[in-house]
Amino acid sequence: MNIAITGGGTGGHLSIAKAIKEELNKRGIKPIFIGSTYGQDRAWFEDDKGFNKCYFFDTSGVVNKKGLKKIFSLLNIFKYSLSCRQIFRLHDIDIVFSVGGYSSAPASFAAILFKKDLFIHEQNSIYGKLNKVLKNFSKAIFCSFDKNSPIKEYPIRDEVFKYSKIKADIKTVIFLGGSQGASFINSFALSVAKELRDRGIKIVHQCGKKEYEKLKEAYKKLDIKVDLFDFDKNLILKLKDADFAISRAGASTLWELCALATPTLFVPYPYAAGDHQYYNAKYLQDKNLAFVKREDQLKKEDLFLCLEKDLQSMSQKLKDEFKPHGAKKIVDYMLYFR
Repeated sequence: MNIAITGGGTGGHLSIAKAIKEELNKRGIKPIFIGSTYGQDRAWFEDDKGFNKCYFFDTSGVVNKKGLKKIFSLLNIFKYSLSCRQIFRLHDIDIVFSVGGYSSAPASFAAILFKKDLFIHEQNSIYGKLNKVLKNFSKAIFCSFDKNSPIKEYPIRDEVFKYSKIKADIKTVIFLGGSQGASFINSFALSVAKELRDRGIKIVHQCGKKEYEKLKEAYKKLDIKVDLFDFDKNLILKLKDADFAISRAGASTLWELCALATPTLFVPYPYAAGDHQYYNAKYLQDKNLAFVKREDQLKKEDLFLCLEKDLQSMSQKLKDEFKPHGAKKIVDYMLYFR
């Protein structure tokens, strides 16, 4: 069985690709990867020996473009869809697994055009525009938020669950703005840093590259020692030691925090497509498994009110609710139930 994994652009999409790749590798299958020269695809997988071959096309998003730029992008996707035909033949591809994002478009459309089995993973509570188009042409679409999904478990790497533990005492708090950072969360972290220090709570802070130097100086002026970083490909090594998180609500980080049984105050990115980050987080809040505050509602006091809750019980519920083997179940479905 020969498989192509496609899609990416962001760490959220790529972490799914990595989890599925690792599960396939356990079974002696080395898939190929088809992504884009834009985004993070090349940085993640160009030298990954778990893939038989990696291809990176000069493709970009279509949704936010207008006029001739949109037409050019669509023609470019069509051109690379035809290129995928040769790639499929070369590697005798049977299955295409899409993790979404604009870089998944050429191989996904090629799967439909050239009659390969297409499987899709939708990571968010609100389906992306491309996945809405492709959904009816796929063998199955997997989404942990969708009650009709054949597999509910999110494909989190087994490594993450190894670090799962009940958070009984809040000794370390981590601020997460995503791989690009988030100015709002950066500012909020600075506003509460002194009180966290006075409570004996350590701070870990992912601030993004744009504001790294600014935040470094700000913490220095406050005379507060912080584990400050812009981006870390092995973010799990930072996450595993945190007892509480303040985070955006992108699906990948959200589910990894759940897998780690880490109580979290989610502050959704307000301009996410379809407001999907809010609905991602609300799904957990409705189960009393997380806290959610929009940017225009969040106050310093909200964080400290959260820290005074019974977080040990919330952590236990998270550990009971979220189990490993999502990637295994998805691969089983693709290989045996297609």
